Amino acid sequence: MDSSSYPTPTFGLPAGLPVPIDDGACAHLENTSIPPVALRSTSGSAVDVSELKGLTIIFCYPRTGAPNEIVPKEWDLIPGARGCTPQACSFRDSFKELVTLGVTQIFGLSVQNGPYHDEVKGRLHLPYDLLSDEELAFAKVLNLPTFEWEGRKLIKRVTIAVRDGKIVKVWYPVFPSDRSAAQVIDWLKGERND
Repeated sequence: MDSSSYPTPTFGLPAGLPVPIDDGACAHLENTSIPPVALRSTSGSAVDVSELKGLTIIFCYPRTGAPNEIVPKEWDLIPGARGCTPQACSFRDSFKELVTLGVTQIFGLSVQNGPYHDEVKGRLHLPYDLLSDEELAFAKVLNLPTFEWEGRKLIKRVTIAVRDGKIVKVWYPVFPSDRSAAQVIDWLKGERND
């Protein structure tokens, strides 16, 4: 049985998660041109965001859990860490509305590798691709905020709107993560009314 025959999963967030504060780590991003960086996509090809035309939404997140993985209590204590799967699902569930509002492409981005992303995309029935920044190349050229977890550097949760290779809007910190797509939709509707 392939993943398309399973019901589309939904995920919630536990109550009482610590709220991340805006430490200014993304203040430099707005109006910045994206430098060329090729990232492995779940489409099987490399994607260079700097070359994409139209409006691209990239939501960067620390990591999604594996099936049946028990989330350690310590993870929940890191402000903004918990909620990668609910964030991905928020963009899945809002995909058609985002496209209707003018989004050309959507990507999720983390340091997890391509095969891991392939599994996540299938399991969660994501209609958009995931990008692997396994070597932190994208995070480094944009100086994205990171944190350490179990000996690995992970990207903090940040959502970026890129129009024709230039960052036009940044959401940071993103909390709660399952409202991430709704924040983008609110911004797009506001842009239409300006």
